Amino acid sequence: MILAGVALSLMPAGVVAGKAPTRAGVRAPVRDWSKMISATADGGIQMGNPAAPVKLVEYGSLACPHCRHFEQTGFKPLVDGYVRGGRVSYEFRHILISAPDVSVTLLTRCAGPAKFFAMSQVVYATQPDWEKRIAGMSDADKAAIAAMPNEQQVVRYAVVSGLIPIAARFGVTPARARQCLLDPKALQRLLDVQQAANDQGVIIRRPS
Repeated sequence: MILAGVALSLMPAGVVAGKAPTRAGVRAPVRDWSKMISATADGGIQMGNPAAPVKLVEYGSLACPHCRHFEQTGFKPLVDGYVRGGRVSYEFRHILISAPDVSVTLLTRCAGPAKFFAMSQVVYATQPDWEKRIAGMSDADKAAIAAMPNEQQVVRYAVVSGLIPIAARFGVTPARARQCLLDPKALQRLLDVQQAANDQGVIIRRPS
């Protein structure tokens, strides 16, 4: 996982994230910018105020244990302390570190931008389970997958991981999941994001 952006030493003295100034004892309504989620032109998923003075970009993988640790320990404080109040926007851009990662990423994005972060939380929470299923395949099963065309490998890893039922919880039917997994344009977008990251000097460190 790589975080690119400006350090979060953002709040001037006396300013609290998510609090609006009052006038005559009446608190103005505050917009919750964490509810604004959209796909970006750079291929990522962005949460927050598009005009925020600080734009934070994470290059991460849904199959990466270090990224999982950040999601479980740093994501909520980031959103609650900085994104919600509009001072920081947060964008997640995918780095693919394994063949199963392709399947997991395509499925998670299949739910749509509005559900991406909610589904990714579940994907991270269940990461040890679905990675164990994949790692526990027999040598014969692994050889069978290796002999498949690339697009069929993507589908098979999604099935073995057990993530298709998870996607269904976010409105992705099995038929829709298969469409997303076999969508060459969706895969190319992920590859383009990765190539752009490589061009910017982002280094992929795969888990040992």
